[in-house]
Amino acid sequence: MSSVIENIGIRKILDSRGNATVEIDITTGNGFGRAAAPSGASTGAMEVVAFPEEGIDSVIGTFNERVKGDLVGVSADETVLIDDILKEIDGTDNLSSLGGNVTVAISLAAAKAAASSFNMPLYQFLGGNLKNEIPYPLGNMINGGAHAGKNAPDIQEFLVVPVGAKNITEAVFANSSVHKKIGELIKVKDGQFTGGKGDEGGWAPNLSNYEALEIQSRACEEISDETGIKVRPSLDLAPSELWDGSKYIYGREGVNRDTGEQIDFVEEIIDTYKMFFVEDPLREGDFDGFSQLTKRVGDGCIICGDDIFVTNAEILSRGIEKKAANAIIIKPNQIGTLSGTYQTVKLAKDNNYIPVVSHRSGETTDETIAHLAVAFGAPLIKTGAIGGERIAKLNELIRIQEEMPSSVMAKLK
Repeated sequence: MSSVIENIGIRKILDSRGNATVEIDITTGNGFGRAAAPSGASTGAMEVVAFPEEGIDSVIGTFNERVKGDLVGVSADETVLIDDILKEIDGTDNLSSLGGNVTVAISLAAAKAAASSFNMPLYQFLGGNLKNEIPYPLGNMINGGAHAGKNAPDIQEFLVVPVGAKNITEAVFANSSVHKKIGELIKVKDGQFTGGKGDEGGWAPNLSNYEALEIQSRACEEISDETGIKVRPSLDLAPSELWDGSKYIYGREGVNRDTGEQIDFVEEIIDTYKMFFVEDPLREGDFDGFSQLTKRVGDGCIICGDDIFVTNAEILSRGIEKKAANAIIIKPNQIGTLSGTYQTVKLAKDNNYIPVVSHRSGETTDETIAHLAVAFGAPLIKTGAIGGERIAKLNELIRIQEEMPSSVMAKLK
């Protein structure tokens, strides 16, 4: 079997928001791998640059002379070597020359080509001696903030986790049921609701934050009762989008909060609505605020950092030192390579931080993160609840579970 790269190609494709992104094809002597890169709307300041200033077309135009020649002949299973070659070609600290979306698509396509060369699924190739655990899906139910219109809630994502599901099929359909129930409850609350959705398939209603929280909580309770599958509410506040430099501005509420008030606000929500998971409760860079909140509620709720850590092991080390959060969002295109992603996951797990593999708001039908979640032993995967680009990952998890008949759902707090 030969995993040596014989050809590598690039094309411009659409993401779920109708914007351009890249897809990479890699062919080896005995295999093939294809991967596409997503893009975020709410992005961390310390993420690698998605594409160079000149745009996607400039990278495609120089791809053959800058990348192809250096990778053809390299073994696709040499992940660290491939990633080092890409970083050397780029020559910048933030991958702004090639673009992190280009490098991550190459890195993931190479891994998929290597797995194909050895006639193995990607999760098995990357995971080695797997624990046979399937992650629970975090489903996006209501969109606000940067993912929805101006009349939607300030809070960016109202999520749910089917913690009582016995398998991924139960979990996926429980989330879908909650999504439908929330749509029904929104229509009762707002007779003018037209059924609009945000970037990630969650409803985009004309509701206040507290109205959305009440509907989310009620839907979880009703579906839990109907199905016998316990479903818990969760949130992604994305408050960096609300921060003006001195306070958090909740325009929909007409309320401003300083850091202390924001911590109190989040703690109140966690206690009142029995939140299972809260992502980015404070702005990026506020390690002290994260630490305070984690100390206050971390035993009863997963406090997860996204924009504050941006899948970067060096930045995560700071958080670990300060005991800021107890979980981390893992988005490969934030760091730009598979090896960089794995390094961050390993550091998280070694320090009892829960890795949560995640989609982006601008997605494609690429299913790779489903395999990464299983391979990394991530107990949670954040990939929406509906929409073709979201269910691509969910349906792949169902297929993976069939391939691992002894699999069980991962252990959660």
